[in-house]
Parts: sequence; structure tokens; C-alpha cells
Amino acid sequence: MEEAREHVKDIRKTKFSIGGKPNPLTEDLHQAVKNLSAELYAKDVHFLMELIQNAEDNDYAEGVDPSLEFIIVSEDITATGAPATLLIFNNEKGFSPKNIDSICSVGRSTKKGYRKRGYIGEKGIGFKSVFLVTSRPYIFSNGYQIRFNEEPCPHCNLGYIVPEWVEENPTLSDIQQIYGSTTIPTTTIVIPLKPDKVKAVKQQLSSIHPEVLLFLSKIKRLSVREHNEDPGLNTVSAIAITSETDLVTRKNMDAESYTLHLSAEEKDKASDRECSYYMWKQKFPVRQENRVERRMGVEELVITLAFPFGARLHRGMTSPGIYAFLPTEMVTNFPFIIQADFLLASSRETILLDSKWNQGILDCVPSAFFNAFVSLVRTSVSAPVSSLVPMFRFIPIDHSSYQELNTVRQSIKAKLVEENIVPSESYSQQKFFHKPCEVGRLMPDFWRILDQAREQKVNLHNLSSHGKYILSSSFDNEEYDDILSFLGVELVNNEWYAKCIQSSNLVAGVSEDLYLEILLFFASNWSSKFECTNIKNVQLIKYVGVDGDESLCSIYECMNCYTVVSLSRDCLHMSWLSDSSREFRCAGNRFFMPTSTQLALFFSSKKVAIWDWLQVQVKVVVVNVYEYAIHLRNSLNNSRKLAVAFVHFLYHSLLKGYLSRGEIDYLCGVMPLIDNYGNLTTKRQGVLVPANGSKWVELIVSNPWRGEDYIELGEEYLRPGYFAGEFTSGEQLLEFLKTHVGASDIPYISPPDAEIPAVSGPLTIQNVFLLLDWIQNLKHRGISIPNRFLKSIKDGNWLKITTNCCPGYRPPSVSFMLTSSLGTILQNGSVLVDIPLIDQNFYGDRINDYEDELKTIGVMFGYGEACGYIGNHLMSLADYSTLTRDQVLSVLNFIRFLRENVLPLDKFINRIKERRWLRTSCGDRSPVESVLFDPEWRIASQISDIPFIDTDYFGKEILSFKEELKSLGVLIGFSRNFKLVGDNLKSPSRLTSLTAEAVLLILECMHHLGSSTKLVETLRGVKCFKTNIGYKSPGECFLFNSQWACMLQVFNGFPLIDHDFYGSIIFFYIDQLRQIGVKVDFEEAVKVFAHSFRQQASSMTKENVLSFLSCYRQLKGTPHKFPRDLKKFLREEKWLRTRLGVYRSPRDCILYGPNWKSIASITLLPFIDDSENYYGMDIHEYKEELKKMGVVTEFKDGVKLVAATLCFPRDPSRITPANVLALLECISILLNEKNYSFPDTFMKRISQKWLKTYDGYRPPDECCLFDSSWGSYLKHTDGPFVDQGFYGSNITSYKKELDAIGVTVHVDKGCPLIASHLDFHHEFSTIVRIYNYLNAFTWEPDSEAVKGIWIPNGSENGKWVSPQECVLHDKDDLFSSRLHVLDKYYDGLGKFRTSNITS
Repeated sequence: MEEAREHVKDIRKTKFSIGGKPNPLTEDLHQAVKNLSAELYAKDVHFLMELIQNAEDNDYAEGVDPSLEFIIVSEDITATGAPATLLIFNNEKGFSPKNIDSICSVGRSTKKGYRKRGYIGEKGIGFKSVFLVTSRPYIFSNGYQIRFNEEPCPHCNLGYIVPEWVEENPTLSDIQQIYGSTTIPTTTIVIPLKPDKVKAVKQQLSSIHPEVLLFLSKIKRLSVREHNEDPGLNTVSAIAITSETDLVTRKNMDAESYTLHLSAEEKDKASDRECSYYMWKQKFPVRQENRVERRMGVEELVITLAFPFGARLHRGMTSPGIYAFLPTEMVTNFPFIIQADFLLASSRETILLDSKWNQGILDCVPSAFFNAFVSLVRTSVSAPVSSLVPMFRFIPIDHSSYQELNTVRQSIKAKLVEENIVPSESYSQQKFFHKPCEVGRLMPDFWRILDQAREQKVNLHNLSSHGKYILSSSFDNEEYDDILSFLGVELVNNEWYAKCIQSSNLVAGVSEDLYLEILLFFASNWSSKFECTNIKNVQLIKYVGVDGDESLCSIYECMNCYTVVSLSRDCLHMSWLSDSSREFRCAGNRFFMPTSTQLALFFSSKKVAIWDWLQVQVKVVVVNVYEYAIHLRNSLNNSRKLAVAFVHFLYHSLLKGYLSRGEIDYLCGVMPLIDNYGNLTTKRQGVLVPANGSKWVELIVSNPWRGEDYIELGEEYLRPGYFAGEFTSGEQLLEFLKTHVGASDIPYISPPDAEIPAVSGPLTIQNVFLLLDWIQNLKHRGISIPNRFLKSIKDGNWLKITTNCCPGYRPPSVSFMLTSSLGTILQNGSVLVDIPLIDQNFYGDRINDYEDELKTIGVMFGYGEACGYIGNHLMSLADYSTLTRDQVLSVLNFIRFLRENVLPLDKFINRIKERRWLRTSCGDRSPVESVLFDPEWRIASQISDIPFIDTDYFGKEILSFKEELKSLGVLIGFSRNFKLVGDNLKSPSRLTSLTAEAVLLILECMHHLGSSTKLVETLRGVKCFKTNIGYKSPGECFLFNSQWACMLQVFNGFPLIDHDFYGSIIFFYIDQLRQIGVKVDFEEAVKVFAHSFRQQASSMTKENVLSFLSCYRQLKGTPHKFPRDLKKFLREEKWLRTRLGVYRSPRDCILYGPNWKSIASITLLPFIDDSENYYGMDIHEYKEELKKMGVVTEFKDGVKLVAATLCFPRDPSRITPANVLALLECISILLNEKNYSFPDTFMKRISQKWLKTYDGYRPPDECCLFDSSWGSYLKHTDGPFVDQGFYGSNITSYKKELDAIGVTVHVDKGCPLIASHLDFHHEFSTIVRIYNYLNAFTWEPDSEAVKGIWIPNGSENGKWVSPQECVLHDKDDLFSSRLHVLDKYYDGLGKFRTSNITS
């Protein structure tokens, strides 16, 4: 220890001059150490990595297991006031004097140049990083007990590296007590922590990564713990990390591999954690382009890759991916760890990515990974493929946040995809590896099918014989999707599955359940994968053939109906449908799937998916018995045998309950039947039972239904037979046909639509009642009787009757069954009409039971029918000739007779009221078409041709029959019968110049009739309305409306309906007037007005304009608005006369006012002509109306017109100051408008000489505006300044406006103008003043014309000379005889420096 003490004393004296002369370099050295220590690390606590690195670089005695221990205590054993102390124990050999010398220096590490020996440190001041967390670190090693201080030593003014000997605080016994043993490791470092660093240090200790020992060759154990008297106060997460290397190594070329085991024991964990790492270490020569000075002596790169088997050991959220012997903070996103001798950033957090040395290492990583990976995957012969697959998780498939590492990732990928590394499925012990692009994946569902098929002994050895090696099933899992995608291993193409099915026994050789799985596989992926593949042509669909054997067909055959495969919709029907299919020999190419397949499908959990696919895509037909029956009916192909079998099939299907009665009825209605000729037909309106023994033959003999497509059944249906093992007798079959086909006989058969020959003559009593029974049955069943059949019965002379004259046979339609008393009454009231009555004595009382049937065939029973009969008789007379006056009066008398006897009139009247037999003013008309004239019809007769009964023909007697005529339908009295008036309206040519009451009647008709096209069309062109300008047609007329009638008074010629003539009631018919075309609405009227306005706009008189403006004002505030197109026309059309003598549109006009007075004389503004010769001052009353039409009424709104119409008088002296100020005000307004630019015409006119200056009238660009800024240099008479005496001082307020038109307003811009004005001055003081002004702004003449120099001759005389005639100075009087010496006249000759004057 004494030797160590003396060594330290010597260092202090000789190196740091403590006790001697102060060293002048100590302050610089102190600052260098401080700067390096502060900038080196980004985090305070990276000193731990430096200490671990130092421990790895230390030397250890043979037989010692190198270890490093961190203990943190909450005691201040250094008496420095530290809240906590960190102690580091390392069992190295200990500090040597040389090490002490190095640690007391900067940049003098003992490790320099020893990279080949395994040293991993290189900074030379790694230990000094502890100053980031402490002010006074202590070292106890090999007898040395020293400390360093962050603060400068008071003796040498240097901190960090000046050693101080430590006697106490702490002592060795203090350290031993904390360590828990009297024997402590050789080297102990004591770090009293700064108060603000305790938390950070504890956090770093708690997160020391368990993999920190992974690439350290010496340290085998590292531990961290916290020592407190009360363990409950501990906050540091304790850990003990141990590494152990498997002695079994494999060497290959320049590489070796071994297995390393890491274990971590954490106090707060329930159990120890372990992880094994497959380590691959490979050497690569250093390329010349990657050499750097710091690694100049290194010839080989050593790259170690660590592949963790299982979960990596970690603490915290992330695990480092790059090590430089110790972990960096780089997270690579790679599933393996990269270790190499990287050059690190100063913070040790990352490697230097822009270093060519590091780039050389990264360039070698893909080769190292590739060799390691191939070694892992392919070197184990006995290992099953399933044990190799997890190795593929080491492939870096995820992107890194570092572009340089993504390049490494892509290089690894490029090597892997070209190597045989991917295992294929061989179904043997031999393993086969292939390039990724040669291997294909299968869909998971198909793997499950293959696994089950293999269990069912299906041979699958040729699985890889279809263009792709099939990826090992152990590898072909969803968890490896990203890896396989990265390698480019893709799914086999969809055609592969077709080849696999085609070349194997997968369909026929598997159970029904697995067969359904195969169907489900294709169903689930049909639209996305298989719809357009050759799978359609593979024998995949099972069915039972004609001979009952199982067969296979392709989807293509099913889809195109070459083979129609069917399924039973109901499991109970399967056997019956299969048996029936065999009976019909698979008629219509219809086959059924095997019953076992159908049952398996029916009870499958995936039934819906398979079922839908088979139906929709494969076109397998899913049927029940009814649907199959429909198919059979369409497939009988004129086979009599199959047609009879079909009836048997339906009969038994009904008995078994497989078909409902409704379904049977439908099928029987459409199935083909065999007729008595042996023909098979489906076209029929009805079915007759066989003729033998039928009732219809007894009554009719021949078959009258043949023409109506009735079938007479053949005898085949009476024969017994067997079907699918079921027996049917002929009687059962015929009864079935009667019930469901409708085979029938009289009286249950529907009658034919044909005449019955038998009724053309008398029928026997039996035949009469047989016929009546048939009709009775038809009525009960609600069946309508065909017209021809019924007519032949009604009109046939087969019914026996009796009359007053004699008995006989008559048609039922002219026969009656009346009581004798009623007949007598009718005979007394009729005229020569005899009524035929049914002979009840002949038929007996039984005939009375058929009253309804007799009525059906035309027999009349009621009084009304008798009256109708009489009426028909009378009308038959009218058919041959017009009824005479007497006959008509007889009809009316008969009606009166019936009425007086209180007998119903309806039947009789209904027979005659609509027949034309009554003479009227319009010819023969029916009573319902006729009118009996009275005074109420007077006005209507003026406008309508109404059929009035001809009273001149019938005489006044006809007027006594008003009630009878009324009962016939004759119109008695007007009774507001407007429709009749409208229907009989006279022709248009007869409706002109109508009276007021006639017109009002027409409108009233329209009001009551609604939209009457006839009335509207008739009146539309008729000049029937009286207006203020004569009679006019409706379309020409206007109905007066007080709100907008003013519009029609602007121009002459608008015809207004004369409401005084028609009275105020005319306004009640606005809707009707609108219908016939009268303009009653503003919208229609304004269109006509707009048309007139357009025609007369250019020639409108003063009265027209003022009238229009007055109307415009009246319409304001009303709902009546001019349409948009008229408003646009009013704004844009030229209809307003201006003072210029031309017409302009309102938007181009100005209404004159006082504000325009000043500007008017210098412009050609379009003021509206308000002279007495035209509009006069009255026009000003309509200022607001004109403004709305676009007329400019305000000065500020017309300034653009000023710019466009500016016109100065030829004599500028006529331009008054007021004119100019008004013009400048206009320019001011225009300048404030956004994006406005003056028109070219304005700029041209404004450039004339019109602006008065002190030197006469000038254009603006030759003028200046004088203000105080000019007054510092010049007077207002020194140049062409605007004459403010003329315009007044107010003109200076228009500085911006004058500037805009070219006037020079800024003093620094006026030099050219002022210089050009020099020639006009002769006063020396003025010229000097101007020279001074020009000199102040360093003006240089740009032409010879302004380069003259004034040579004064007194104060007011002189002459202008050229610069070449002048000299600045002539001290020796050499040039005065020939040149003008300027310093005789001028002070400060700088103003002449640029005038080419000789110096």
C-alpha cells in the first residue's frame, strides 16, 4: 500500500506540479476533459456500459470465472452528502501503476492498438464517464485507495484526473460490510451519486439487459442488487445473469458455431429464465475500401450472429439488435442479433451508419446469415422437417427503421431465394429442399382433405408431379405466411388442383363425408379461384347411371346439361325419386346422386354452402317429387308407355303424401293423355269419359266437343299395372283421372260452344228434363254456358207453348210463364200483341221446379219482361218505317195507361227510350236525346243547336204528355243542363258578335263542365268578345287587372275586354277566360308587353317612357315582377335618349345631377335628355326606377364612364380648376377599385397638354407636384411644377392620383425633368440651387442635351457651355485663356464629377 501511496504522490507532484511551479497547460487540459465527458454521451447513465466494457477488457487470473457486480445502497459511506452510493466489484487482476498513470491522463488508454488481443474499449476515458453521475468517484484496487474530483484542484486548478489518496470515508471495512464478506473482489469502484442522478441510475440498473453477456468472451456472471437495512425500501430490480457456452462447436471454413445458454435470476420473478442461442461466428477479410485509421491494424472482420431458440431474455419493452460486444440501443426489427467490431457514435447508442468500416461489416452480414441459416436447415439429416421449420423465423421479413439495415435485409433475401432451402412434402423419410420459386403452397382446407385422404389410404406420392413442388405441410401454415411471402413462395396456380384430382383417387376413393369436404373446398373458392380453370372438365360429380351403378361426370357436363344430376330436396323422397328414375330410364337425361351421398349431404353441417354451389354453379338440380314430376312431364317424348307410367307415378305419389292435391291437379292438367285414337296430346279443353256407357252419348250421340279440343280417353287407362313395385287397378286409375284430370259426363261436363242439333225440333219430355238438369248442374257449379250452345237452346223450336190463337212449339226466348190474370191485363192495354205461354198441361207440375233454368234459356216470367216484349214489338215496327204521329201518341197513351193502373213502367220504357222514333228540330231522335222547348231555353238556343220536339208536327196535344215524355227521358225545363248546351254548340262562324248574356252563358257552361275541349276549341278563334277596340278573339284579349293594367297603357293597341258591357260578373270567370286564351294573368300579359316593348324600344316617345316608368313604380311592392329576360332587355337595349342625341341602354346612361357639373364640360358623358324638348325634368322623379334598371345616378358609380368619355377642349385654358379636381376625384375612386386598369383611350387622352404648371400647360408626364419634400432643395419656380396658385392647395391631396397619370410627385424621381428645365433659367442662384439638387441625388445626364454648364456673368446673365470647354481647377493659371475654370464660380465641384470635365 505504501508503494501505491508513493506512486500517487509522485503523480501529483511531477504531473500536476502540486508543491512546485504551476503548469500553464492545466486549465486547457481541465476544459478538454470536461467538454469530452459532457458531449460523449447522450444519456447520463451510459457510464454503466463503459464500466462493463472496462471489465471485459481487464485481465483475469487463470481459473477465475470473471464476474462483475453492482450494488447500490442508500448510505453515504463517502461522507460527501450523497443520497445513494453505487459500488462496482470486479474480480480482475487489479490496477497496475501503468493503469493508474493512464486513468490520470486524457487519451492515454493502455488498450490502444490491441484490438487483435480482444480488447473492446477504445475511447481512453471510459472511466471518466462516471463524472456524469458523481462528483467524486473512488477506486480501491491492488493497494490503491484514490478518488478524483470534478472540481478543479486548488493546488493545480485541474479537475477530473488529479488523484487524491483516501484514508477513510469509506474504509475497506465499510466496503466489506456492504459486500457481505471480508473477502471482496480485487477492484472496487465507489460512486457517490449526485442527488438528481439517483433515479436515473436505479432505472438503468433495473433495465440492464440479460443479453449483455451474449458477446462478452470473459465475463461469465453479472449481478445487480440493492442493499438496504429494510429490504422493503429496495426499488432496484435485482438480477443475476450467467452465461455458459456449449463445448460442442462446429467449424466450417472460416466459421464456427456453438450454442450459448443465458440464464437470468431475478428476485421479483417466480422462476429463473433461460434462453439458448445458436451462435454463428464467421471471419471475413477486410476490404481495402472499408479500411479506416481507427482499425488500420485489423485484417479480419469477425461477425457473430445469435439466433435465439425461444423467447429472448429481455427487460423493458425492446431488445437491442446490434452489439459492439455490448448492446447498443438500435432496434433492428431482425429476429437475430448482429455482433461485430462496429465503430460507435459517441453516445454508444448507435453505430456510425455513415462509416465505411461499418458498411464493410454490414456488407458481410448477408453472407454470414446465409451460411448460418443453411447450416441450421440442411445439416441435420435425421431431424424431421417439422423441427426445421421454426428456423425460418430467423429470416428478417420485417422492415427496419434504418435504411442501411433494409439493404442488408434485401441482400439476405436475394441469397435465400436462389438456394435450395425450402422443404417439400414427400410422404417419405427422405427430405427434399428446393428454391422458393420452385415450391408452391396449398390452401389450408385442401391440406385437411389430403390429411384425411392419407388416413383413408389414398395414394398421394405424386403430389409434386404437377409443375410445382408442394411445400411441406409442417411449413404451410398461416403463422409462416409473412416468411413465405418474403421468400416468394406462392400458392400453386388454380389449375394444380384440377391435375391433382384428375391424377388421384381422391373422389372415388374416399368416404362420403370427405367427398363432401372436396365439394365444399371447390364451392368455397369457386368464384375467386376455380371458375375459369380446368376443374370443370375433371370427373368430380357422382351420380347413379341407368344401370344403377355409381358414375362420375364433370362440372362442364352438368353445366351444359349433357348430364343433368339431381338431388332430392327432401330426405324422405330420396328412395322414391331414385326408384322412379330407374322406372323412367333416367328420362330427359336426368340422374340422381347416390342415396348415400345425398344423405351425407343432407345431414352435413356445410349443407347450405355445398347445396348452393351445386345448384348455382354446377347446375345440379335440386328437386322434390313435384319438381321431378314437372321434369318427367316434359320428357315423355310421345311415349304412350311413359305417359301411362306417369299417371301411375302421380297416383302413388299422392297416396304416399309426396304430392299435394293441388300439385296433382296441376300436373294432371298439363300431362299428355292418350285419346280414343291412340294419340298422345296435351292440348285439351276438357276430358270425356270413354263413350261406352256414357250419358252424353244417350243425349247427343256424336261428340260435339271435338272441335273444342276435348279428349275422349283411350282404353289404356282402364288396364291394371305395376310401378316401382306398387300395383294399380284400372278402376283406381280411371277414378283418379275423373277426380284430377276432370274426365266427366253429362250433367257434370261443361257444354260445348256449339249448336245442339236436337233442339232444332220438338224434344221429348225426357230430353227436356235431361237438358234442364244439365243446365241446373252448370248453374250450381257456377260454370258459364257457352253462347252458341245457349243460343241454340234459346232459339230452337223445341218448347211446347199455347196462345189465344193455337198451340205449337216456340223458342224459349219468346215464351212466357205468366198467370192468366196478368196476361189479361196486358192484352187489354196492348195493341195487337199476342203473348205465347208454356203449355203447363203438357209438362205437368215438374216444370215449375225449373224456374231458374227456364229463365236461363230465355223464358220470360215477369210483367216487366212482357212489357219489354211489347216494346220490342213496337220498336220492330220503327225499324221498318218512322212511327206516325198517331203511333207516337199511342205509345204515350200506353205509358199513361200503365201509370194509371199503377203498373211498373221500367221494362217497357227501357226498350224504347233510346231508340230514334221521336221527331225533333234536328231530325228523328231518341227520347233521351230530345228536349221539350220552353222560355228557359231562349238564350241557350242562340248558341246551341238543341233537338227540340217538333211541336208543329205533333201539335199542341203533345204538350199534355209532359209526364210521359219526362218518364221516357225527354228533358223538360233547362234545369242548369249546361252539358247539353256545350255538346250542341253552334259552329264558330255562327258565334261572332255574341250578346253579353250569350257569352256569360258560355262561360257558365265552362264553369260547370270543367275542362271542356270542345268549348275551348270552338271559341278560341271566334271574335266574340267586345273590347275597347272592337270584337276580338279570346287569344287577343286581356282582362282588366287594376294592379298591372298600367302596363297595357304604355303602348296603344292592347284589347281590353269591355267589363262595362259584360258587367262585373265577368271577373267571376277568370279560370274559364284563361282556358279559352284570354290573358288574365300578369305572366301572360307581360310576355305580350315585352314583345311590344322590344318592337318599339328604339322609337319610344317621351309619353311611352314616362308611362312605362310610372308603371314600373306602380308594380313595385306587388307580387308582379318583370321576367328575367325582360329585365335584361331593359338594361341592355338602347331605348333611352341622351343629350348626345343618340339612344343608349340604361346601363350606359347617366341621370344628370349637381355632382356632374364640374366634370361634364371635359367629357362626352351620356346624360339622359332631360331638356324640355324631350323628357323634361319629369324624368328626375323616376330616379330610383332608373337606378334599378342600371342608370348611373351617383357620381361615384359613373367614374368608369368618365374614363371612357374623357374629352379635353382644344384650348386647355378652358379647363377650369374645378374640372381638374373633379377629374382627379374620379381617378381616386377608380384607383380604389380592385384589379382596375385605365383604358388605353383614357391614357392616350390624359397624355395631352392640359395640366397648368408655372411654365405653361404640359402633359402630366412633364409635370412635377411641389410639396415640402421638394422645398428642401428647390423653389416651385425652379421646374415644371403644377400651378398650385391656379388649382389651390387642395391639389396636393391628390398626390397618388397625379402619380398614377404620370406626374412626378417624389423628389428623388424629378431629376430628369428639373435638369431638362435648366435651359429656361438664367439666374445664377437658381441654377446653383438646381445643381445642388441634382448632386444630392447623384443624378447623371443621359443625353448631351442636358450636359451644358452655366457660366455666369453677373447674377442674372451668363451662357451655357459644353463640359469639354470647362476645367475644374487651374491653380497655375495654365488654361484660363482657353477654358472656363469652374472653381471660380462654384463651391463644391462634386456636382460636376460626371460631366466629363477635365480635372
